[in-house]
Amino acid sequence: MKFESIAVIGERELALGFKLVGVKDVFIADGKEAVKTFVDLMNSKTYNLIMISESIKQSMELGTLRLAETSISPLVVFVPLPGIEKAGESVEALAKRILGVDLKGMKGAAK
Repeated sequence: MKFESIAVIGERELALGFKLVGVKDVFIADGKEAVKTFVDLMNSKTYNLIMISESIKQSMELGTLRLAETSISPLVVFVPLPGIEKAGESVEALAKRILGVDLKGMKGAAK
């Protein structure tokens, strides 16, 4: 699957990190505002990958959470905040696996 249209929804740290690696459609939001943004993006049928901060799960109603977890088009991926590992996968590893971007290499290049 080719990810041509990607959106990221989350806290400032997460959103800006993905904006720095070239994701154009980044939405800084949390809580209910982030859930509304997610539903709007799903309904727009514009994106084939939507990445959402892991912390937003707790604000989602059960139906919305099920939609996010079972959606294939668009694919929805929950991302932990930078520096926090969940189930052994950091944001850096997730970005490399999904986007093919090495964030660790970019950190050294930015110095």
